[in-house]
Amino acid sequence: MADINDIMWPGTVAKAKAIQSKLAQQVTISQYQGEIRVIAGIDVAFPNKGKTTRAAIVLLQYPSLNVIEQVAYESPTVLPYIPGVLSFREGGVIIKAMQQLQNAPDILMFDGQGIAHPMGLGIASHIGVILNIPTIGIAKSCLTGDYNEPDTFKGAISDLSVRGENIGYVVRTRENVKPLFISPGHRITKEQAVSLALECVTKFRLPEPTRLADKLSKSR
Repeated sequence: MADINDIMWPGTVAKAKAIQSKLAQQVTISQYQGEIRVIAGIDVAFPNKGKTTRAAIVLLQYPSLNVIEQVAYESPTVLPYIPGVLSFREGGVIIKAMQQLQNAPDILMFDGQGIAHPMGLGIASHIGVILNIPTIGIAKSCLTGDYNEPDTFKGAISDLSVRGENIGYVVRTRENVKPLFISPGHRITKEQAVSLALECVTKFRLPEPTRLADKLSKSR
């Protein structure tokens, strides 16, 4: 069973990776069966020259994508940028922001990785296991895996694979723009993850939940 403390920095990279390895074994990639009424978009920014960590959460009704709640939570940055263990830098503030919500989201959509992570545990998977809630990773760049560039038209998709196993998809959300890397985080399938992400795309590159969370995280 995941512990809330498993998102806090354990002191060394080696200990952090040991926690990641333990939690990665608890990730469940399975069909989401429930009704989707509210989706949360989550992003984190580091204003004040990186001295502050700001987690932003925007709740949207589904499928209308109307915004029903927004929360931003700030605290002093506790950890420098260390590739591969970023969820320990961001996770505590995300949990604090989640605790401020008045409405309960059905699915969390992160600006970050799901299982498409060297340890199989990006921020979406990490938070998903700890809170035991369905999550999706919507990343702007690739951390791990092999893929062919998808076609240039909106909605074009190619497989993202690790050692021959499909772990997610590379998705063109706008014509002739850079693709996104979409993978399940926890308690949802990769097919559901990419389908839901595309349903949340309007005229922008990012799906509305993470686009609005990104905007809120960077607002003054």
